[in-house]
Amino acid sequence: MTTTWPPGAVATRFVELAERIVARLGSPRVRALHLPPRQAADAKDAEFCAIELEDGSIGFSYVRLDDTEASLRAHPAADRVSGVEAVALARAYAGDEPVAKAIGLAAINALSQHLFSRARWQPPPAGDSLGEIEPAPGEHVGMVGLFRPLIPRVHAAGARLTVLEIRPELAGEHGQYRVTLDPADLASCDKVVSTCTVLLNDSLDAVLAACRNARHVAIVGPTAGCIPDPLFERGVGSVGGRRVADAPRFREAFVAGGKWGAAAPKYVIAPRDYPGVDRLLDRAR
Repeated sequence: MTTTWPPGAVATRFVELAERIVARLGSPRVRALHLPPRQAADAKDAEFCAIELEDGSIGFSYVRLDDTEASLRAHPAADRVSGVEAVALARAYAGDEPVAKAIGLAAINALSQHLFSRARWQPPPAGDSLGEIEPAPGEHVGMVGLFRPLIPRVHAAGARLTVLEIRPELAGEHGQYRVTLDPADLASCDKVVSTCTVLLNDSLDAVLAACRNARHVAIVGPTAGCIPDPLFERGVGSVGGRRVADAPRFREAFVAGGKWGAAAPKYVIAPRDYPGVDRLLDRAR
């Protein structure tokens, strides 16, 4: 994980792969952009938007970074994505505009799920939300982005937990974990699990450099529903995402502001389980 990557390289790589997918399979269009209802603002399942393709493939993107959600709701383009080629939205992921970037990553994730389906390949189900880092007694676990539901699992394993955050009001000791604002504090971590904000705020490579001594780095969350090749190329050990298995049930729950996790099971991909994008493209029909 010590390789120095140019700024924006991972986004460019994801866009290149999106272009390869449509070159091989044709260019699917967007059926809809799903936004969570405003009244569900406090729900964890309302932290994402979703791009749905014509074949029902669905990709997610986190929208609670800075003012992305408010800007997305006010953005005129949000009402005009239906019928647009998904790859056209995906290209904006390599840009700097936060709303277009979020929608672009959702489109890349939808195209990734489209490829998985066309190649008749299904990612292995996840045993938990930690992306296979399997914390053990005495280990020092790092978490990039405070995700409270994961804390009891790390604590129960007897591991020490350090959380890297960008919100200064969270910094300090919190009993079962410590929150730091300094990425250098990840250098002593044995394993690290990161939320997907690193894919939206261009911090991925800096975070990977900070936790270069870790034996295993996992990136998890609905926003990690992408082809994992660019992440594995950077030394990431596993990628945990979600696959919408029941699109009608998902849509019904999502637009109502309810829990939709049962319609979109978690999965985790490790390099040992993954055939690679080249083989998937060869197998796709």
